[in-house]
Amino acid sequence: MDLIRSASSLGLQVLVLLVCAIGPNLAEQEVENLSGLSTNPEKNIFVIRENGTTCLMAEFSAKLAVPYEVPSSNEVDWDLVEAYIQLPRDTEIRGKCWNNESELHLSWLDKAYTLKLFFVKDGQDITKSTGRSWKLSKVQFLYDPSERTNFKTGARPGKHIATSHHHLSLMATPGGMSYECEAPERISLISSDQKKTVVLFLSEVHIQPFDIKSDFVFSEEYRCLTDQRKQLEETLPIILGITLGLAIVIILAVYHIHHKMTANQVQIPQDRSLYKHMG
Repeated sequence: MDLIRSASSLGLQVLVLLVCAIGPNLAEQEVENLSGLSTNPEKNIFVIRENGTTCLMAEFSAKLAVPYEVPSSNEVDWDLVEAYIQLPRDTEIRGKCWNNESELHLSWLDKAYTLKLFFVKDGQDITKSTGRSWKLSKVQFLYDPSERTNFKTGARPGKHIATSHHHLSLMATPGGMSYECEAPERISLISSDQKKTVVLFLSEVHIQPFDIKSDFVFSEEYRCLTDQRKQLEETLPIILGITLGLAIVIILAVYHIHHKMTANQVQIPQDRSLYKHMG
């Protein structure tokens, strides 16, 4: 009897451990492609919701430059060419939301292509004012040159994976904020196809993979350095113009006051013989 009780107790403990281990994956998650709401035909909008609450939002335009080989005209050698692949609107979405990690998987053309974005929370905040910051930690792109929509006939067949460099740290953003960058961003990926370099181009980016406070609404945006510099370059001439204008106004005002005060003063005759007529 004691042996049965021990076995039952052990089985219960194992069950509890299993539930704890897979618990985060049991949360009900739903995905939505809202790209049709964008006025830019090349811009996509993706949302992942967990238990009826938005846990990841992403808006961006994405294009990939993929090098591959086709038979040369001499039918002996191979020529290196590039395919430019635009992320379409009818993308299939999958994703995961955890406390410290999030993933966004985008597939199209019957999963001939899959783009995966991985986000993590850092151990410290970059501004020292809010919670833990987050960043884009990894990018993967799965593709097959035998797909004929983007690759020429005769390309070497075979599925390949292009992966970002180790210790990738992009889009570093303070906790509780969204990342926004209008300027184009370039991410290099190393392909399993003879170490060729695949390039991911992102633009009009607005992403938040953690701590979304309101459903379908981004938190306060944290702008990328490129946008910050551009904004400074645009506003600096205005600031200098206003400052210069104020300086001119002040100088003119001082001159006017000085001239008026000088005009009201009694003029002392230069000829001393005229002093007796004064008073």
